[in-house]
Amino acid sequence: MPYPQSVLDIAARINNWGRWGEDDQIGTLNFLTDEVVKEAAQCIRTGKRISLAYPLHKDGLQTGVIPGRVNPLKTMVSLNHGMLGDPDMFHTSDDVVTMGLQCATHWDGLCHAMYGGKLYNGHDASTITEWGASVCGIEQVKSLTGRGVLLDIAKLHGVDVLEPGHAIGYDDLTNAAEAQGVEIRTGDIILVRTGLFAYAKAGDLDNYYGEPIPEMGIVRSAGIGVTACEWFYDHNIAAVATDNIVFEVLPYDPAFEGAIIAIHCLNLVDMGLTQGQNWDLEELAADCAADGQYDFFLEASPQPFVGGLGSPVNPVAIK
Repeated sequence: MPYPQSVLDIAARINNWGRWGEDDQIGTLNFLTDEVVKEAAQCIRTGKRISLAYPLHKDGLQTGVIPGRVNPLKTMVSLNHGMLGDPDMFHTSDDVVTMGLQCATHWDGLCHAMYGGKLYNGHDASTITEWGASVCGIEQVKSLTGRGVLLDIAKLHGVDVLEPGHAIGYDDLTNAAEAQGVEIRTGDIILVRTGLFAYAKAGDLDNYYGEPIPEMGIVRSAGIGVTACEWFYDHNIAAVATDNIVFEVLPYDPAFEGAIIAIHCLNLVDMGLTQGQNWDLEELAADCAADGQYDFFLEASPQPFVGGLGSPVNPVAIK
């Protein structure tokens, strides 16, 4: 069954196919021009740095709910190995890791989602093979650095954590920016706080994932709603990340009944908007509330996995 016509109408309005040429593979990251990044550096006032990453370890965020997205398994391949034959000369230890590229704090590549047989910019879904993505792979993102803006939606509503099923919409984003006194600019990287990551940090992954809906085989959880995609488009946002597991509201935006996982399609496929999940925004939110500064310089470049559908990242906000 296709998405409701109301969703498809929005998809048509925010579609960026061809906007930066028929061969474009990075979408809205084109907004991160040299001038935009230069201006972003003015957000650095004290040099304070806050990492927004969740640690990569075997007891991580993945519980098996998302098949195959395994937590990091790190093993040693050499231990205090003497390569020169002399115990008083150079020795080394080395390790390897197996992990899902999107198992913890990460970016989704534009190749991560498809619908109607198409990826971003009209590329065919068949370009994704067992070898990965031949177009729109995460390695196309050479850097992802610019002005970050935290929009604390939980704080806007006067709660620690948004209620399950809360669809963050156009008005939420507008009102949060106004309440925080922050101006939204072309090329901004928006970080949206639901408050859910506090559960993850406390080891409560059940509440982090959301309330089970057994009859649907899915959970109810707060996240990005359909009209937020229009807000991202109207404000020329370069990228957006959230502090929840699936990015978008589940099981669907109540105003668009049945549109399950529609926001991935609107962002990644239609708009070409890079999105991220599992970002730890708790320390940053507390710091922004304390000093009233909700913008910062953000360095969040992905690892260049060729053909990768996403990438782990250690985002650092510099204030």
